Amino acid sequence: MSLNGKVAIVTGSGQGLGFAYARELARQGAAVVINDVNAETAAQAVAQIEKDGGRATAVVVPVGSTDAAKALVAGAVDAFGRLDILVTNAGILRDKSILKMTDEDFDVVINVHLKGTFTCVREAYAYFKENNVAGRIITIGSPTGQRGNFGQTNYAAAKAGIVGMVRTWALEMKKAGVTVNSVIPVAATAMTKTVPYFQKAVEAEERGEAMPSFFRHDLGFGTADDVSGLVAFLASDEAANITGQAIGAGGDRLQVWTHPEAATTEYREGGWSYEALRDKAGQLFNQDTLQSYGEQFLPLPEDLKPAQPAEAR
Repeated sequence: MSLNGKVAIVTGSGQGLGFAYARELARQGAAVVINDVNAETAAQAVAQIEKDGGRATAVVVPVGSTDAAKALVAGAVDAFGRLDILVTNAGILRDKSILKMTDEDFDVVINVHLKGTFTCVREAYAYFKENNVAGRIITIGSPTGQRGNFGQTNYAAAKAGIVGMVRTWALEMKKAGVTVNSVIPVAATAMTKTVPYFQKAVEAEERGEAMPSFFRHDLGFGTADDVSGLVAFLASDEAANITGQAIGAGGDRLQVWTHPEAATTEYREGGWSYEALRDKAGQLFNQDTLQSYGEQFLPLPEDLKPAQPAEAR
């Protein structure tokens, strides 16, 4: 097993994607710190990993504050004597369009996703540096952070910010031999279960069947387990040369996302005045140069379209 002797923290790992990551890290030999806000959920996750033959402990704390980050690192060191891997998965949703989104809706999502990633990474990196550990940091991004999504101002800001921090941290941590990357998962979650577009995929998973090829291959949409292999690989010694990256995983698909680059470049001696922009607008800003926004889903094949309620037929 590639992670024998390693110790990992996975925030928000009592269930869902986080638990899948923790379980795979344990399967590869790492001892795992399970984190959740619910003690019973965390205990059940620990029990399942131990039943599978792995080692785990729980730290029940809401991610966001520096105190929580310190408790997580201390929990790993107290239970297993060291820390090698951090996966920052914890997050919540407060989806609303902008005019309906309150300050509290915005702040709580930013606090858990963005600030929680920052505080946990800062604490883990301090431990790595002090103890000369070539640690592995895996943050969790989202397609929403890469492209935007209706009703997710807070979530999009947090996930885009996480990738921005990763690129900065890769520069700051390189000399210490610590790698930091962001995984962009595309998988069935509690949120996607409510989206009609994914109905047939979710139903197949719940029946214990393979998702239709359209979802797995064409759309790159799969299960939590389809993402966990990438998380475990990035946590391994084999990934020592991979840092500062945003890497997507879902279904049968793996993607390395580009860093933002200029799509077009135009020059004008003396600069671009209002008048110059007005005169050249059609050339500068058109369907070939303007960039898309939001996720673009392929049309569903007829046999994979969601069932319509009887009253809608």
